Amino acid sequence: MEDRTPLPEQLDAIERASVDELRAVQLDRLRRALRHAYDNVPHHRRAFAAADVHPDDCRELADLARFPFTGKADLRDSYPFGMFAVPRERIARLHASSGTTGRATVVGYTAADLRTWARLMARSIRAAGGRPGDRVHVAYGYGLFTGGLGAHYGAEELGCTVIPVSGGMTERQVILIRDFEPEVIMVTPSYLLAIVDEMERQGIDPAATSLRVGILGAEPWTEDMRGELERRLDLHAVDIYGLSEVMGPGVATECVETKDGLHLWEDHFYPEIIDPVSGAVLPDGAKGELVLTSLTREAMPVVRYRTRDLTRLLPGTARPMRRIEKITGRTDDMMIVRGVNVFPTQIEELILRAPQLSPHFQCVLGRQGRLDTLTVRVERRSGVDADAAEAAGVELAGLVKNTVGVSVTVEVTAPDGVERSMGKMRRVVDRRRDG
Repeated sequence: MEDRTPLPEQLDAIERASVDELRAVQLDRLRRALRHAYDNVPHHRRAFAAADVHPDDCRELADLARFPFTGKADLRDSYPFGMFAVPRERIARLHASSGTTGRATVVGYTAADLRTWARLMARSIRAAGGRPGDRVHVAYGYGLFTGGLGAHYGAEELGCTVIPVSGGMTERQVILIRDFEPEVIMVTPSYLLAIVDEMERQGIDPAATSLRVGILGAEPWTEDMRGELERRLDLHAVDIYGLSEVMGPGVATECVETKDGLHLWEDHFYPEIIDPVSGAVLPDGAKGELVLTSLTREAMPVVRYRTRDLTRLLPGTARPMRRIEKITGRTDDMMIVRGVNVFPTQIEELILRAPQLSPHFQCVLGRQGRLDTLTVRVERRSGVDADAAEAAGVELAGLVKNTVGVSVTVEVTAPDGVERSMGKMRRVVDRRRDG
């Protein structure tokens, strides 16, 4: 793989700042952000009062722990515009979640917010190995989902040529990669796998394409998945993180030169790690739930937003900003099977140990009598004998039992036997309430 490390002079000034300089910027912006939220968002004013805290009480960064959390339920209860801090006529764009698990969460941006987002996405793409002049194939979905447009305007801000494909039409994705020869692809890791499979179906060697960097996000994925994608595509597979409630993609990104966790752009977002049960703030290095506070957002400031993503904070390496470890799962994606906590990423890691099995899989929860059951549906790789794949499935069930501590049934399907996703993969199917 070619070296895609950006030169020092290509970095933003804050990416070259000292930690002390960064902390001073954070404190100044945090105090202003808390005042902005308190003065302009009734929800935050009520929440601060209930917690007996005021923006003036924030004298140092550690004081943020005294302020109340914001959760997804608060955003849903304020649907559609109750969390906005500016008049409606100043809102330049709206995005929203799908609302598949309840009322949609709506987020708004001023023109200044959109400029900030584009610049942070440009910073993220550059950190991941993108360069001005690169052709960027955007296969994230466009529309109310923040992924496509976030990637699009960030790539343009960096000076790239954008190919706005969106998700779906996998055969056409491959044709456009072959014909337009992009250096960068931005897509979910599970859908990139589907694209690679389609390349091979069309007789194209994925490692021989023009792609040099894959900027992959919107779902948890493992180091084993990175190895699979880098081996098959001969590119840098780099993680990007974000969520619409805080901004969208570009909140944190791995640096291509280290790939050792995602540097969180702390000049715009202040991170904390908390115990998911007690809410207590944990020290750097401890694993828990990521909480984010926006420092510069105008339209919709968020204060201590509980992301439900599980990770830990680590010191900066390639940048002065702290890193978050690759997201291992979400508190709301965690499966509890007969008292054992199970995450899809744990299953993925074990599947990737079996060369006969494909990383295309789903976890299906069911119930037999009073007991929960877990079935792992996984495809055999193309060209693998069905009996050999079945034997690998038996071994996988044993690995899950010995490693994770829960008994599962493994169902090995033919290639293309597991539903494909054009965006975030639905890894968990809960059928315990069916019937």
